[in-house]
Amino acid sequence: MLNVHSRKETYVNLYGYSFNFNKQNSRGRKLRVKYKKPSMLSVKAFIFNPVQENTYILYNEEKQCCIIDPGCYFSEEREELKNFIENAGLQPVLLLNTHCHLDHVFGNKFIHETWGLTLHIHEKEKPVFDNAPSAGIRWQLPFENYRGDIIFMNEGEKIPLGAEELEVLFTPGHSPGSVSYYHEKGGFVIDGDVLFNGSVGRTDLPGASFETLVNSIQTRLFVLPDETKVFAGHGGMTTIGFEKMNNPFVKLF
Repeated sequence: MLNVHSRKETYVNLYGYSFNFNKQNSRGRKLRVKYKKPSMLSVKAFIFNPVQENTYILYNEEKQCCIIDPGCYFSEEREELKNFIENAGLQPVLLLNTHCHLDHVFGNKFIHETWGLTLHIHEKEKPVFDNAPSAGIRWQLPFENYRGDIIFMNEGEKIPLGAEELEVLFTPGHSPGSVSYYHEKGGFVIDGDVLFNGSVGRTDLPGASFETLVNSIQTRLFVLPDETKVFAGHGGMTTIGFEKMNNPFVKLF
């Protein structure tokens, strides 16, 4: 935002700080203010696999990116993801899962083998991760699971992506170790299958609990600012404020 207050002084407002670029010091020389504009994260979404799962790529101005819930099942989906990353000149540095139901982990092995990334999940989600290939057989969607090292994340942990940070919110209920990734500066949260536009994640799966899910939404997500954008694992974007007022499962008003 550029505010011109007079012909002599020009102020630039950057994230709450005003810099006067024309002000002179005591010797009559113009002050030179050096600053580096904070980078922001861009969000790119893909819809993959027969379950229509949302895969997300977050990337900063330095072209570093993280891949969240790669659901690419078919070879053409893997190629689409790879082409976007290469054409945009991105450097993948993080592989994150919100949870480990099969539709969110189909592409973990591909991401690991292509860019050498280590998977990050919550420790309580490990049994779901281990069971994913069996679920794939039951759903007639067989796949090979990721076999690399696993980094376990904790509630409140800050995951750096360049100068930016994603805060880990522990949001179980749809699955026992589900987490959401909150980017406060960007005003958005990626919550997997916790809160949807007008709905919530299903709780008829092993390790799921409707009471736990509602508690996660009300104590972890609904405490975020109303304007916070919610990028869910399925369907379109919504906001915290809209879901507080309109979601039939968890609305507060």
